[in-house]
Amino acid sequence: MEKKSAWEKYTEDDINKLNLLCDDYKRFLTVAKTERESVKEIIRRAEEKGYKNLEDYIKNNIKITSGDKIYVNNKGKAVALFHIGTEPITRGMNILGAHIDSPRIDLKANAIYESGGFTYFDTHYYGGIKKYQWVTLPLAIHGVIIKKDGKKIELNIGEEEHDPVIGITDLLPHLATDQMKQEASKLIEGEKLDPIIGNKPLENEEKEATKKNILDFLKEKYKIEEEDFLSAEIELVPAGGAKDFGLDRSMIISYGQDDRVCAYTSLEAFLEVEQTQKTLSCILVDKEEIGSVGATGMQSHFFDNAIAEICLLMGENNDVALRRVLNHSKMLSSDVNAAFDPLYKSVMDKRNSSQFGHGVVFCKYTGSKGKSGSNDADAEYIAELRKVMDDANVSYQLSELGKVDMGGGGTIAYMLAQYNMDVIDCGVGVLSMHAPWEVTSKADIYEAYQGYLAFLKNI
Repeated sequence: MEKKSAWEKYTEDDINKLNLLCDDYKRFLTVAKTERESVKEIIRRAEEKGYKNLEDYIKNNIKITSGDKIYVNNKGKAVALFHIGTEPITRGMNILGAHIDSPRIDLKANAIYESGGFTYFDTHYYGGIKKYQWVTLPLAIHGVIIKKDGKKIELNIGEEEHDPVIGITDLLPHLATDQMKQEASKLIEGEKLDPIIGNKPLENEEKEATKKNILDFLKEKYKIEEEDFLSAEIELVPAGGAKDFGLDRSMIISYGQDDRVCAYTSLEAFLEVEQTQKTLSCILVDKEEIGSVGATGMQSHFFDNAIAEICLLMGENNDVALRRVLNHSKMLSSDVNAAFDPLYKSVMDKRNSSQFGHGVVFCKYTGSKGKSGSNDADAEYIAELRKVMDDANVSYQLSELGKVDMGGGGTIAYMLAQYNMDVIDCGVGVLSMHAPWEVTSKADIYEAYQGYLAFLKNI
């Protein structure tokens, strides 16, 4: 069953709206490269729309009523937003959920060492990456250092025009005969993903002079001691901002579009809604790329704890109320999909792959091979969503993640489905997923935004 490109239906007015959205999306990608930066930007945008911190309601025992707009900041690395509707919250919510972490390279606790006259960061990669893609790239330093007195030092080095960058070296082809015989997974080992951060020795020093020079710089400019890296979260990401891709400017290339393309479109659709009967929620979480574990991942109870607090402040003070909210809710697990790439069609089923520019992608199930580990959405729920999308003139498609037995993947969908709510994956097709630079279609971004808006208003 063939579906047309979404571009074919657009009027001039549609194109103008699409370009405005995508220009703002590029700005979001450029300032929100880590989960901490994402939460900071999300809360800034939410507060501009009148959202208030749940902690203020709790501290002052303020009753929550219809129309209230609330956010929950979970340790600066995950956030949940709620727009209280006119119906009782126990009738369930319409939920959008995405993740704001992306594959990257993290620093180890003992982060700095010298070897052969160079000073390096010692690293441990985060998430599923092809390690060879991360060499010979300019990398930027993002993150926080928390000193023993609690003072927070924020680092962002490599993004401004005159900032220095760092990077990981590779072996020259003239000497790479043995290296090129290796399997791709072994071309670059994890322990060799260490970037050079300096080569200039400190004057009058004989031992580890280049390392001491770097430490001297860090102390002078940032008041950072070497031991402060023990309580730090420093992430290395590709330097540079999002850009238009293609001579026709129909696409966007950027770091971190998995899954900030879905986080951004979910957020913007959510903030667009002014009045609602059902309570709405938008969850933007950390740690999806490593299994959604930890206090800021979706397996944490921060989301249902927040709902319990809201129920209490609405006069619904019992465990049954919380269970009813979750049981009666419906969700789009907003996550990216592998778009069909003609250069690698051997691993894809074209009939059941998402096509670039053909709209938002519903993925009935993910998992691997025999649907292992997947959330498999009900046909009844899909039929309901089809009607909502068609009524709103949203271009959409259904897709799988490659050919059967070729691999697979997972999202946060199954974690919410355990509450017995209806959940399906719904997001944007991506080329070069998990690479340092990923590509998306502007049409798909616009259709995702429109699809999320239709879901929030009409389910």
